[in-house]
This record gives sequence, C-alpha cells and structure tokens, in this order.
Amino acid sequence: MATHNTRMLIVGSGPAGLSAAIYAARAGMEPIVVQGLQPGGQLTITTDVENYPGFRDVVQGPWLMEEMQAQAEHVGTRMIWDTITDINMDSGSPFRAVGDSGDEYIGDTLVIATGAQAKWLGAPGEADFNGKGVSACATCDGFFYRGKKIVVIGGGNTAVEEALYLTNHSDDVTIIHRRDEFRAEKILQDRVFANEKISVLWNKTVEEFLGDSTDGLTGLRLKDTLTGEESHFETEGAFVAIGHAPATELFKGKLEMDDGGYLIVEPGTPKTELPGVFACGDVMDHVYRQAVTAAGTGCMAALDAERFLATLEFEKKEAAE
Repeated sequence: MATHNTRMLIVGSGPAGLSAAIYAARAGMEPIVVQGLQPGGQLTITTDVENYPGFRDVVQGPWLMEEMQAQAEHVGTRMIWDTITDINMDSGSPFRAVGDSGDEYIGDTLVIATGAQAKWLGAPGEADFNGKGVSACATCDGFFYRGKKIVVIGGGNTAVEEALYLTNHSDDVTIIHRRDEFRAEKILQDRVFANEKISVLWNKTVEEFLGDSTDGLTGLRLKDTLTGEESHFETEGAFVAIGHAPATELFKGKLEMDDGGYLIVEPGTPKTELPGVFACGDVMDHVYRQAVTAAGTGCMAALDAERFLATLEFEKKEAAE
C-alpha cells in the first residue's frame, strides 16, 4: 500500500477527466487520474465516432481515448489503475481517498469525472448488436441510420426527444412503449403526435433483439403487455432510451445531488458546494451527454481548480505573515 499526493486528484478517465488532466498538467499541477472500473469511459465501447471535432474521417472510440490518455501522460499526468472506494471530504482540502488496492490518494483539489451509464433493457441480443444496430444515443449515432427504418424504446422525456431528433435522419421512426401513455412532458408529447414521421406502438415490450453477424440488427421480437401475444418488428436501428444512471454512489450523503442522482454544480461552472471539489462530464450533465461537452467541462474544472489553489496559497501566505 502506498500514499499518493497531488495538487489535483481526478476520479474518472473519460473525456472529462482526461481533459481536466491535460489542462492541469500543463499548469504544473502534476495531476493523478484514478482510472476506475471503465478506463476511458463510454467511448471505449463506442465504435464509430464522427462528431468529435478535429477528425475529418470516422475514428474509433477506443483509439480516441487512447490518444487522449497518451496526451495527458505526455504533459505530465500520472495514470493509476485503481478504483476509489471511499473519499473523505469532511475537513475540506486536502481531500483523502482510498482505492480498492488499499492505496491512499491525497489531493489539494478533487475533480469528479465518474460519468454515467446508459440504462439497458438486458434483453437477449441487445449486447450482441450494440454498435451494430443498437444504440443508446441518437445524437451520437443517428447520422448512421439516415434513410433507414428505426425504433426508439422508452416513454419518458429521453425517448420522445430521441425520436424527434431522429426524424432529422429518417422518415420512419417508431416509438415502442410498454405502457399506453407517455411519461414525457406534455409539450414533447404534442410534438411527437404532430410529427408524421413518428408512429407509436403501445403496450409492447422488447423480448429479443434479432439479427446476424453480417447485417447486424434486423428486427425485434415484441410482446404485448395486455394479451401476451408475440410479434416480429423489422428495423435496422434500435435506440434504447430508458434513461441514464450517473456513477455517484460514492458521493451520496457527501455532495448535493438532484432527483436523478446527478451531482449539482453552480450554474455555468463545475463547482460543487464544497470548495475545491469540482464535477465535470456526464456525472453532472443529464442534458447534453456528449464527449465534446464532457471535455469542455473537464477543461473548466481544471481552470477553476487552478484558481482555487492560487487563492488558497495566497490566503496561507497572508496568514503566515
């Protein structure tokens, strides 16, 4: 077991965490990134990435994250393969964290970039066709399904927003919902019902995602929740839109969260209510959830952390004098 000291401790290694690390390292803060259970974040399970600025051609998600990590390391970031299991923030800076390895991490500032995970149905075939017809992000992948017959699974705000967005790419969008009415806001429902490109299948659950290794997803096996009758629905793309789960379990009772479990920050900033603790990326963003916005908030976290440390050091110097 070892103790690691740093001016900035970053928990999470997706676009937000690594962007924070790049800026912090270039400012001489010698950041430590504790990578967590999924090093690289959600992009490591994303195949084609076409909407990250700077790349004319489609790039692979894992490759993009490898490049971000290499850049962070090149400018002075320490990457540590560990998972934080406990953090003590009661006494303010410095913040103390313990890893699954037993190592202790002490940071003058703390940047939380643990991200969020899309919720999945868990039906057979869903994982098999992930990236091959099955997605959880219309903004990320809708472009690849232009002109195709696609479905959105869900009935809340996320589902109807995804469906409306997908009409930019397809004239044949079907929402599949297990109930007979949406949970989404009325204004969103009105937009869906008024859109001729969108149809709805009520009282249906997805029992299986169907397809093959050559064509990817080709259809769904559905079950009527009222009659139990099963049916087959042909589709080339299925967007699972049943919500996201932020990775904030570690911070319950320690930081303020909204009803969805997302960390609450000062509007327009990555600042939490605890001075010196910053949250960036999907762990605090339930609206945009894009790699580029996560990277942007990671940059903001590093810049604000640098200002926090400068103020802290000035106050200590004044007190000493």
